[in-house]
Amino acid sequence: MKTTNNTVLITGGATGIGLELAKAFILQGNKVIVCGRRQEKLNAAKQTVPDLIIQQCDLSMQEQRRELYQFCIKNYPGINVLINNAGMQREIDFRKGEQHYLEGDSEVAINLEACFHLTALFTPHFMKQSEAAIINVTSGLGITPLVITPVYSATKAALHSFSISLRKQLAATPVKVFEIIPPIVGTDLDRGARDKRGQANKGIRPEQVAKESMDALAKDQWEIPIGIVKALRIGSRISPSFFLKVINKKTSDIYQ
Repeated sequence: MKTTNNTVLITGGATGIGLELAKAFILQGNKVIVCGRRQEKLNAAKQTVPDLIIQQCDLSMQEQRRELYQFCIKNYPGINVLINNAGMQREIDFRKGEQHYLEGDSEVAINLEACFHLTALFTPHFMKQSEAAIINVTSGLGITPLVITPVYSATKAALHSFSISLRKQLAATPVKVFEIIPPIVGTDLDRGARDKRGQANKGIRPEQVAKESMDALAKDQWEIPIGIVKALRIGSRISPSFFLKVINKKTSDIYQ
């Protein structure tokens, strides 16, 4: 894809991978809009990167997704890139019943439904552009799940499937569909759960994800595995049970 002179919307763009992608796109001469739920995080991102355009939006709310779309179309009609990056990750033990599943924010609404809905909103507009792109950020856990985060892992697997279908649907249009597949990344995605369970490996830096992604996007690489995910994709096909044990080695005793 063309990585310059675009107008880009990045969901969850105030921190982590989203913010690093925003910085990378701005450095290449793009106009970048980022959205997020927390205004204080958006303000902090704006202080760090003054060229950012910020917009508060709770992506779990259907009407706020529509309002985000209208904001972008009205104020930036040249918008031609959507990056579905926003996500959250929770540890859920289904043995504890309904309350444990319902007590936190909905990963399905944020990680999946919002991506579907924003794609449906923006695609007709993107089809009128000379060039456009939809970029979905999934996860290596969509290939081999982490059993303590079953809903997160499932949403990322579903988003991978969606990316394949969408790419086929839009093949004859100006809209290209990409998928970025990171490994564990050192962000606040899990709201501190890694620290609570004593996980020493906090993951790669989000800057690495942004750099590898930008290089691959420029080469029209539809699926972009980052870091160790390159090996995980191959290995999980050869020996899925082995890689399931490797990914879950520190938590397997919980579910014996």
